[in-house]
Amino acid sequence: MKAYIEERAVEVANFIINNDATVRETAKKFGISKSTVHKDVTERLVKINPKLAGEARKVLEINKSERHIRGGLATKEKYLTLTSRTNVKKLN
Repeated sequence: MKAYIEERAVEVANFIINNDATVRETAKKFGISKSTVHKDVTERLVKINPKLAGEARKVLEINKSERHIRGGLATKEKYLTLTSRTNVKKLN
């Protein structure tokens, strides 16, 4: 494995752990795809630093288990915003 890939995998894992970041947030921060983030943490990092990989994986598992809640909150916020805009238009 090339050195820059190993370095990226470690940086990605540290970012996830330190920020409780999601795969999507991490991908955006590093300018890589979500699948690359996932592969860095689940496959590459295990060979480089198994302990760090385990810590990052724990954060990702928590995020995965909570994503349906975040999605529901986002949908709720969306419709509250749409409703408030509609009410403002009706008043005018």
